[in-house]
Amino acid sequence: MSTMHVDVVSAEELIFSGEAEFVALPGEQGELGIMPRHAPLITRIRPGAVRIRVPNQVDEEFVFVAGGILEVQPNTVTVLADTAIRGHDLDEAKAEEAKRRAEEAMANKEGSIDFAKVQAEWVVALAQLAAIRKLRK
Repeated sequence: MSTMHVDVVSAEELIFSGEAEFVALPGEQGELGIMPRHAPLITRIRPGAVRIRVPNQVDEEFVFVAGGILEVQPNTVTVLADTAIRGHDLDEAKAEEAKRRAEEAMANKEGSIDFAKVQAEWVVALAQLAAIRKLRK
């Protein structure tokens, strides 16, 4: 099977760089599947799991992204993520705590909170928990 080069980059570091047979990730309009020689594409991505099928490797590489931009060229895929966390570094307890804090802030309407910011944090925490559950399967 042919391959393509894949880079997953966060604001802080290069998370993944290597060859892949297939990449799946959460596009803004739904799940995207990218194979070598895919048509050029630039789109925003939602918070969720990026799955990378690496040649001669049983388990897929798994990266959580908190949104960002996807650029696809025929032999190159680049994910520019706001935040990216390797699958094995995901912390369920921290994600649950972030979700709980966001829910409390949204329920407390008396405070001077930035509702859109808190809601975005809640969405990221939910996506992270879903990614953790998907990784466990």
